[in-house]
Amino acid sequence: MAEAPFGLLAELTHRCPLQCGYCSNPVELVKRNAELDTESWRRVFDQARSLGALQIHLSGGEPLLRPDLPELVVHANSLGCYVNLVTSGVGLSRDRLRDLASRGVDHVQLSLQDATREGNDRIAGIKAFDRKVEAAAHIREEGLPLTVNTVLHRQNLDNIAGIIAMAEEMGAERLELANTQYYGWALRNRAVLLPTREQLSVADPIVAAAQERLRGRMEIVYVIADYHEAHPKPCMYGWGARQLTVAPNGDVLPCPAATVISSLKIENVRDSSLHDIWYDSPSFNAFRGFEWMKDPCRSCPRKEIDFGGCRCQAFQLTGDAANTDPVCSLSPDRSTVDLILETEMTPSVVPAMAMRKMS
Repeated sequence: MAEAPFGLLAELTHRCPLQCGYCSNPVELVKRNAELDTESWRRVFDQARSLGALQIHLSGGEPLLRPDLPELVVHANSLGCYVNLVTSGVGLSRDRLRDLASRGVDHVQLSLQDATREGNDRIAGIKAFDRKVEAAAHIREEGLPLTVNTVLHRQNLDNIAGIIAMAEEMGAERLELANTQYYGWALRNRAVLLPTREQLSVADPIVAAAQERLRGRMEIVYVIADYHEAHPKPCMYGWGARQLTVAPNGDVLPCPAATVISSLKIENVRDSSLHDIWYDSPSFNAFRGFEWMKDPCRSCPRKEIDFGGCRCQAFQLTGDAANTDPVCSLSPDRSTVDLILETEMTPSVVPAMAMRKMS
């Protein structure tokens, strides 16, 4: 039987002022009229807490676009949960942050697209850099812990030293440097986003040196660019193991990108309880444990380290979510990834970035 989840990622909305082409939200974004209402989200929080979840991450899209965000913060806080606001910073004024903090926000995670105004605003698709800097100052003044999150890719990886310096300047206690995961909009833009081996070989020692220099002052989490690696990264510490995601329309996902697996029947909180979905649904049990694995994963000692890699990536690149993640050097489909690297690292024509927009 599965253990209780540790956290809930509540994607309150897919609406967002930014247009980042690396976004892992689905290309078909949930419209406002299909979002769960306030009372439905309260029930989701109640059920998540009853399951054992201790953290509620309010995300999106941009959660600040929900008028009921203050009410939802109050309710999550009343359940005894640690409340994390995941935001672009656009719209996070000093007064609004102070109000949300007074209602129970414990931590803020702020996205940063690049270290310079020009680079940040180009990637975000709007003029957002100055508002992010202001938001970071408000967070620091309010005394809340701050995590800065930067998704890394070919367009900003050369500026990684500057990104680390900017996070220091913002007063972040934690910096997440996460190489792009290729789902949703990021998959559409993969040919523009995939980093080169040369970029990674320069970036890796810069990050390692900063991790050592800032130890005890700012934690730096570095998520590898797994297309270039011999082994895949662990997928959420195992499918449906520690966290569940509820999408804006109420779909309940074992991982945030699970909707890409078209063969997977996704349950919805409008129809079933989180308890039943977490413990009994076919979607959450599909890839738990090791019995579902094929060789080479089934007989591999790394299966308890990387859990066979990413199920969503396996489905997108091979058509079967039970296959070994093709990133793995032992996968019979590794040539698929090698071909992508060969063709998309040196395209004959560099495509334009498809910016994330609601249709």
